[in-house]
Amino acid sequence: MTRLSRAALPGVPAASRTGIVHLGLGAFHRAHQAVYTEDAGPGEWGICGVTQRSATVVDQLRPQDGLFTVLERGRDSVRCRVVGSLREVLFAGAEPGLLSARLADEHVRVISLTVTEKGYRRAASGRLDLADPLVRQDLAGGTAPVTAVGRLVRGLQARCASSGAPVTVLCCDNLTGNGAALRDLVADFCAALPTAEGDPLATWIAGHVRFPGTMVDRIVPATTDADRAEVAARLGVSDEAVVVAEPFRQWVIEDDFAADRPAWETAGALLVTDVAPYEAMKLRLLNGTHSLLAYLGALAGHATIADAVADPEIARAAEGLQHRDAVPSLAVPSGVDAGAYCAEVLGRFANPALRHRTTQVAMDGSQKLPHRLLGTIRDRLAAGETPYWAARGVAAWMVYVAAGRDRFGRPLPLDDPLAGRLRAAAGDARNAAGVVRGLLAVPEVFGTDLPEHHALCALLEEHTEELLALVSGKRCENDVSHSPGG
Repeated sequence: MTRLSRAALPGVPAASRTGIVHLGLGAFHRAHQAVYTEDAGPGEWGICGVTQRSATVVDQLRPQDGLFTVLERGRDSVRCRVVGSLREVLFAGAEPGLLSARLADEHVRVISLTVTEKGYRRAASGRLDLADPLVRQDLAGGTAPVTAVGRLVRGLQARCASSGAPVTVLCCDNLTGNGAALRDLVADFCAALPTAEGDPLATWIAGHVRFPGTMVDRIVPATTDADRAEVAARLGVSDEAVVVAEPFRQWVIEDDFAADRPAWETAGALLVTDVAPYEAMKLRLLNGTHSLLAYLGALAGHATIADAVADPEIARAAEGLQHRDAVPSLAVPSGVDAGAYCAEVLGRFANPALRHRTTQVAMDGSQKLPHRLLGTIRDRLAAGETPYWAARGVAAWMVYVAAGRDRFGRPLPLDDPLAGRLRAAAGDARNAAGVVRGLLAVPEVFGTDLPEHHALCALLEEHTEELLALVSGKRCENDVSHSPGG
């Protein structure tokens, strides 16, 4: 079968020039920012997509002239859309000079990132981990940078030395205060350089670079061979770079740009003065619920998030997290109905067509929990309340780590940058108190405050004991039927 390309499908819009460099050319970027950019009008806003870790995505997209299909799966409908906003793709590991040139190009006015939480290489404090060997290698120079922050800063350094043109850096990952967080990481990198090198660069960045905050939302499950076969049948061409997504999408952006930008608002993006309320709402009500469903669902033997939502006991836990723990901790944005938002989120999760696997959502829990569940827990504790359901989500993660199997004895993968430490910290999976104490002692996840909160520890032990009993085929007295609101 003919491969997708501009020759095979000549009617796809094309940009006249590259105006955006994007680090992290994964499925989410292609299903989200790339679609918004095309809908805003290609013009001079073609995207140079940069894959960070392997050449696989480049090998998929280059023969296709950067074209790819978004396979949009609703409950009752399927839609194929070929997207052409990618003007160029490159692999940073093999083409560092080309990446540096693109980042320095004065016609590039936006640098965006989706490198996942772990891609920023942050210490427990949230600042740049200066002890990380790869961060230290990038700071030393002499070789092409390999970390996301290293590549970004070295690219800004090349820009400062050449065009000096202002640029906006747009973090689109699920980090609390993502724009400010990335700005701090860049500042940390500059501060760790020799003074004669780092200080002038930091001064230039402060005057010429903006780091607006963003909130991004679209469910993008992993693509399967069946998805690729369906696209081929529908389009009559083969596409090796298919991405799957739900119909819903949302993008909220702080309107603080250093130079021109695409008219994303014409494509449905919301430009605001303060992203924080939207970000907190999404992290706690959507992402937090997603993680709770993933861990409870995986332990119960459910393959997909939709299967987990269909389990009445797990659905009740999700609703409890949203309404009893998360909503009271939020300053809901003006004009937003929190109850309707919660219902919409669960409706999206229940879409059986997406088949978003619980184990995929469960990945990188050590990086996700602080943003998705622990903020809610801290705020509820500070208010003198018991974060019952948020603690249940954390306990489910603890049992997922400690037991490593579901209730039917099937293994559960622990795909996490701290996997070895977490398993060692969890210790004997038969001892709930030991599991809780061991994992609470991992400061990169829980800090130093939460392990000292005795009521929280007791609540986590209660949930963990019950969930350990579930995966061992037993049922303990403290089951969910005794929970608040039962």
